[in-house]
Amino acid sequence: MGAIMETAFCICYLFGGAACGIQTLAQSRGNRQRRLFGALVLVLVCGDAFHLIPRIYGNLSGRLAEIPAALGFGTFVTSITMTVFYVLLYRLWSMRYCQGKNRLLENVVYFLAAARILICFHPGNNWLSAESPLMWGILRNIPFVMLGVVIMLLFGKISYLDKYFRFAWLAVLLSFLFYLPVVFFAGTMPIIGMLMLPKTLCYVWLINMGYKATKQMPPLQAIGVGHRE
Repeated sequence: MGAIMETAFCICYLFGGAACGIQTLAQSRGNRQRRLFGALVLVLVCGDAFHLIPRIYGNLSGRLAEIPAALGFGTFVTSITMTVFYVLLYRLWSMRYCQGKNRLLENVVYFLAAARILICFHPGNNWLSAESPLMWGILRNIPFVMLGVVIMLLFGKISYLDKYFRFAWLAVLLSFLFYLPVVFFAGTMPIIGMLMLPKTLCYVWLINMGYKATKQMPPLQAIGVGHRE
């Protein structure tokens, strides 16, 4: 029953997310925020598909334990696209609230994202094996968590100014609180992997916020959170 529920959830998420991203892009009509948000959603969903489609197949066929290479490769791709997702989320934050670029902040975001991606490419991750080393799981998530903290603080800073993204910081925080136990314990306690479902719901919540926020035409004017060059 658990596998069936997980499969149904994954299918609904992939189709719903893809439809949302495509519709958002189709409705952008010169609205840069909405176009960026649509791309952001598609990056998230398409990246997740590399991991979720093998899981769907494994659950339906009863061969989940027999496809570690497909699951590992999917996790590798998702690790990259999730990093890109947060970079695009930062770009949306900057476009929506900053009057000018904050070079230091931008460099920090790009540095953490680049560090995460470079670590993901290291052979030590052993992505295609059923037993990916925990040490590398921790190493590659250090810059990722730091990136998440930056994004959480940025959206927390403007939470009282924007009713649409008021709880974006909370969605990011909860997503990491659900995600980190999976990193540390899923290898020895597979049931912990079920925390990825509420983690995904946090992203659905975030997508819903962004869909409503960027629907405005024209986009909101900058409100001076950033610093001019």
